[in-house]
Amino acid sequence: MFFGGLAMVVVGGYLLLNQVEVHSGFWSWWGGRTFGLTLLPLLVGIGFLFFDGKSVPGWILTAAGSLIILAGIIVNLRIYFQPTSLYNTLIMLALIAGGLGLVLRSIRPTSSGSR
Repeated sequence: MFFGGLAMVVVGGYLLLNQVEVHSGFWSWWGGRTFGLTLLPLLVGIGFLFFDGKSVPGWILTAAGSLIILAGIIVNLRIYFQPTSLYNTLIMLALIAGGLGLVLRSIRPTSSGSR
């Protein structure tokens, strides 16, 4: 039951994600033309790390700069669901919901009492 449910979730998830289109937009975080400013903490942190590899501020600035850039990329993504029929959408969602139900049912603890 577990593997059958898992297969249903995987197939339904694949079909659903196959209908999604992802486009990147222009960098508009904190206004236009600010991408260069998001590089400053990263570059300063890398400079500190080249000077002293054990520099705590260098590691903090490098990590913070990387996270700012990653967050900016994610924020500027445009995600669209491609047109499909209601029937196909219901099949995809039913596979996911039914598969999750089977997986959860298979890992549910069984009661040892008689009812």
